[in-house]
Amino acid sequence: MSTTKLSKHQQFLHENLTWGRSIDFFKQENSFLKNRLSEVVDQESSKEFLALAEQFQNRFILKDEFMDELKHDINAQARMLKDDISNSIYVVSDKNMKRQDKLRNEMEYLERDFTKLKNEFNKYLATEL
Repeated sequence: MSTTKLSKHQQFLHENLTWGRSIDFFKQENSFLKNRLSEVVDQESSKEFLALAEQFQNRFILKDEFMDELKHDINAQARMLKDDISNSIYVVSDKNMKRQDKLRNEMEYLERDFTKLKNEFNKYLATEL
């Protein structure tokens, strides 16, 4: 079995593993943000603050759901790539290429959007507390 024939499969699998670790990190960060939100809500009771806190809570929950779906899709892609390798299929199909590109774009979006959300939340708390 030639290494060059499997290189694209292996690269995609490497990307998938990296993305999975990144999602695990973002989920942990999201959990920390939700815990921090809970701490400040216990200390602050103004209606405006609670309304914005609820908006942040909803955004954190939506982010968790997005990450769960994305991780599921990444794992499914990894299984298909591993199946190709075990079945001696050396060329990545157009379908898998498109799926990998879609996942890559979704990971880029997650990285940007999660960082933006975290920064907005931290700035908000820094100005309101």
